[in-house]
Amino acid sequence: MTRDARGLPTRTLLGYADRWSAAPGDRLSFMVSSFGPERYRAELVRLSGDVAAPGHNERVIPNEANRDYPARRQEIHAGSYAEIADSAALQRLQSFTLALFAWPTTPARGRQALTAKWDEAKRAGFLLAIGADGTLTLELGDREGRTATVSSKAKLLAREWYWIAASYDAASGNVTLQQQPLSHYAKADDRASVAAKVQLGALAFDNGKPLTFAAAIEMASDRRPRAILRYNGKIEAPRLATRALHPEEIEQLRGPDLPARLRPDLIGFWDFSRAISSTRIEDLSDARHQGTARNLPTRAMKGHHWNGRERDWTQAPQHYGAIHFHENDLYDAGWQKDFELSLPKDLPSGIYAMRLTAGEEIERIPFFVRAAVAPDKPRALFLLPTCSYMAYINERQSFDGYLGEQGSGHAAGLGAEDLFLNQHREYGYSFYDTHEDGSGVSISSRLRPTLNVRPGHSTSWVGPAGTGPWQFAADLDILEWLETQGFAYDIATDEDLHREGLSLLSRYPVVLTGSHPEYHSTQMLDALQGYLQRGGRLMYLGANGFYWRIAFHPELSGVIELRRTEDGVRDWQAEPGEYVMSFTGEYGGLWRRIGRPPQMLAGVGFVAQGFDVSSHYRRRPGSFDPRAAFIFEGIGKDETIGDFGRVGGGAAGLELDAVDRLLGSPPHTLVLAASENHSNVYLMVPEEVTSTIPAVSGVDCPSVRAELAFFETPNGGAVFSTGSIAWAGALNHEDGKNNVSRLTGNVLRRFLEPTPF
Repeated sequence: MTRDARGLPTRTLLGYADRWSAAPGDRLSFMVSSFGPERYRAELVRLSGDVAAPGHNERVIPNEANRDYPARRQEIHAGSYAEIADSAALQRLQSFTLALFAWPTTPARGRQALTAKWDEAKRAGFLLAIGADGTLTLELGDREGRTATVSSKAKLLAREWYWIAASYDAASGNVTLQQQPLSHYAKADDRASVAAKVQLGALAFDNGKPLTFAAAIEMASDRRPRAILRYNGKIEAPRLATRALHPEEIEQLRGPDLPARLRPDLIGFWDFSRAISSTRIEDLSDARHQGTARNLPTRAMKGHHWNGRERDWTQAPQHYGAIHFHENDLYDAGWQKDFELSLPKDLPSGIYAMRLTAGEEIERIPFFVRAAVAPDKPRALFLLPTCSYMAYINERQSFDGYLGEQGSGHAAGLGAEDLFLNQHREYGYSFYDTHEDGSGVSISSRLRPTLNVRPGHSTSWVGPAGTGPWQFAADLDILEWLETQGFAYDIATDEDLHREGLSLLSRYPVVLTGSHPEYHSTQMLDALQGYLQRGGRLMYLGANGFYWRIAFHPELSGVIELRRTEDGVRDWQAEPGEYVMSFTGEYGGLWRRIGRPPQMLAGVGFVAQGFDVSSHYRRRPGSFDPRAAFIFEGIGKDETIGDFGRVGGGAAGLELDAVDRLLGSPPHTLVLAASENHSNVYLMVPEEVTSTIPAVSGVDCPSVRAELAFFETPNGGAVFSTGSIAWAGALNHEDGKNNVSRLTGNVLRRFLEPTPF
């Protein structure tokens, strides 16, 4: 383990691949950055389980890419902004008027650009910004190096809408600033109208910089543009005119329609309510200064005149003309490629990684190889919940969220990845984090180093002292069980399912989920339901699955969106009126709130969670039904099930699902077993509690339980659900010689048989 100068564990070698899902014969690119090592060794390995040490559950696969490579430091340039390419019309500017609506969220956080065509190093061009003192400022710089700054001298309030305008007349040197709050408070002093005179030559609009909103741009040492003076907050309806407009003319710019009288003067009349699902920025002026939103700021945001009458941006886009920018938004880390990997055409489906080694430092960059052709013999499909991996990428719960010591009931076990991420905010956030301004992270991309999607990673708030695996590392326990028990399987990812749908699932008699398949797009859920209706078999080997609705971006790969709406376990809440996702125009939130509870698909749904210790199951009457005889073959009638495991010492833990007929569990569902004796850290989830009552913990509420369930589906299919995330951690106890393994194996063997249920 690598340690820093203070003796704390850290990471010095990091990387990512250009994709997670690949097929034999594909070519993958890998991007690597070093915080110390000058060279590293790369090797392709096939994983057969979680990796506790080099060589454990991994096997080197010969490949031309297996060799030494030079290391280098690569930077991440976070921060979202909108960019308008430089043009002759922009370079000819001298006099101008800028106007826009702004909703700043961190006005006291230092200089933040609202609109800029600005060279910070030379202080040349113009910069309309929030100043270091929290007031509106206009900074101007001419071609001779002279500068001037005009301030409104009135501090902006956080989370309030302002109409902001600035004008400059080159002939007279007159400058005006308007700062008009749209809400009025008795004791607030945030309104300003300033007139000043400056002495400057021709402004340096030919500074080679683009016109930008929410940041200024400089060239970084890696010759890539980097956002500086990054703004947190919303911007709506920016306007740019080629002369200093009169106050009554400026007022005409506030409306959504381009004023006919001012058309000849306007070279920018941007409407952010257009092309919301894209990265495009549309200009309605004759200059057609179209632009691009960089690093995926949040769109479909309420604008300044949203009044609550319409809460769906697709029905009233004019009320959703704002974009919310954040200083640490990130879509693609944008690193240069360090090496490529060509996958052999006969490479079996499975989970693989490029293992990078430099002294004590080991980095494994995982990817998933799906089958090249449909299987010729019955085999299982292990469907990896990569949307859930993406949701949790680089989460910082133990530092920023509620799942620290208080929420999990134990000391957080901070590892090298946790400490590194706390120091490097530019590596992006997860759906479980908030931005610097307190707004929720609703967009997550895999095109960056994903430090917690790694073999051997333990999550700081899972299990005693943070020793438990979570998500990918937990799913490697299922992989190890499949390998050691000799079951034939193929691998597919959520992205494959979203893209291919039912055609992917229909190749297999049985689909196994991961331990925590929480996030699904409409296409994914439709495919799973269609599969079951056609006689497919599903083994749901986890809990809190099929819970949140997400959307994939229609243009960009590897990125998903979430809106945490009216219910559920939420680390943040979407603002009222912002429940509809910008990527697809679909209502977000819980599938339960959309009328498709998990119980309708899997027979069980989320009821409780706790992150200290796990428990066990006791058989229920349904386990003695003749329909379930195959499941309990070789298991005694009084046998305690799963009182062991590497996740809190039991098979029933972390997040728990149970049967609920009222929420769609089929009437013939058999409750096979239920957990018991959970701690007071386990609590009912919000959607299960309709009033504030005290008896909601594992020690005083019988509803805090995991239930094993089984039911048959039309056309000879069936569903088996474990009701617990910790189930996977018990499978390999004592080398798989245990009743959790036996029970799961009984189900899988029967589900692979062609005999209809």
